[in-house]
Amino acid sequence: METAYTREDLLAALTECHEADPSLFVTLPKQVLDSSQARMALADLRNQGMVEEQVRGVVRLTRLGYALCQRDVRHNRHRVRLAV
Repeated sequence: METAYTREDLLAALTECHEADPSLFVTLPKQVLDSSQARMALADLRNQGMVEEQVRGVVRLTRLGYALCQRDVRHNRHRVRLAV
């Protein structure tokens, strides 16, 4: 059975790695590479310039990708506060 990996899952993991060291590439686990949903999400992120891929399955967030993730986090926090 294929585990579902969403775009948000990938971005969350890559953001965490980017915050630790923005210069390092991350090798994605085999389970992620075997997931067609994760590969499609990764291709979408790469095409949008949010992710840089050194070789298949070895990626990192770009500056743009990190900035957009941070913007989305701030936006979502603001929406949650407004809903309370």
